[in-house]
Order: sequence, then structure tokens, then C-alpha cells
Amino acid sequence: MVRKIEPNSDALTQATVTITWVIILNKPFYPLYVWWLVGDGYSTAILALLAVPFFFAIILTAKSNSFAARLALPVIGTFDTIFETAVFGKGSGTLLFFAPCIALAALSFCPHEKRYQQITVCIIFFLFAVVWWLGPTPSYPWTADQLNTLLNINVLAVAGLMALIGLRYAGIHRDGQNHIRE
Repeated sequence: MVRKIEPNSDALTQATVTITWVIILNKPFYPLYVWWLVGDGYSTAILALLAVPFFFAIILTAKSNSFAARLALPVIGTFDTIFETAVFGKGSGTLLFFAPCIALAALSFCPHEKRYQQITVCIIFFLFAVVWWLGPTPSYPWTADQLNTLLNINVLAVAGLMALIGLRYAGIHRDGQNHIRE
């Protein structure tokens, strides 16, 4: 059975809001992971919280402009990834977060928004390549062991986020119609 749902609460936007809430709720724990598992750099890791207001703006935007919210999640995620890479360095694995950003760009658009989807995916990939080749020196002097621990934290986080994205977007129709399958 298929039922119509209200405009601006389409399934893609609902998925965007869900993923955004998970990111917002996870952000405060990242400095704690660093403190507990790495032992150093806690004050540097707190910088990860700077992105929270931007992610929260996605939720507020979704209420009035679903397209803008769906576009904003991969874009804000990309800039957060670039910032995190500047803080933690390439060796920390933060660059892996470009993968969920590309996945979100690939999944968050309707067919009539194909051009925006393609442009967003290409820009995210381009920024990944730039940061990969010109990656900044981390703002904190992490040791090799600390970077390895950060890499392990980030690999697990990216895998979890990718799984959540896959589960949350599964079965969503991208035909431009507002409906939910029951």
C-alpha cells in the first residue's frame, strides 16, 4: 500500500534529517573517544564540535526547504571533513568521511535534480583529491601510535555511518513523488 505524505516531509528529507540527528548526537562523544582511546589531544578534538550548529541548521532548513536540506548535508559534511583533516591530519583517517558525503550526495536527490546530484558528487570528489594531495599538517603533534588509534576510531565511525546510510535510504523511491511504502 502506498500513502501520500505531506509536502516538505518527503522520505528523502526524512532520511536526511535522521542522518543529521545521528551526526549531531555523535559529535559530543568524539572528544571523549579521543581522550579515552588516544589519551592526548582532547582539547584539540573539542574543535569537532564547531560543526554542530551547521548540522543543526540542516534540520531547521528541512522544515521549509527540503531540497536545500538534502543538498546541505553532504556539503556541510564535506567541509566538516576538510576541517577535521586539518585538525587531525591525513594519517588519522578523517579523509574517509568523504565516502559518506559522496554516498549522501548520490542518494539524496530526486531524478529531476540529477544535475545537482552530479555536480555535488563531482565537487566532493574534487575536494577530496585536493585535500588528499595537499593535505594539511595536523594542528596537533600526534604520534604514530596516536594516529593509528585515530585511524581505527575513524574507520569504525565511517563504516557505521555508511551502514546507517544504507539502512536508512533503503527502499526510498526517488521518483519525485512524496509517498511511503507500508
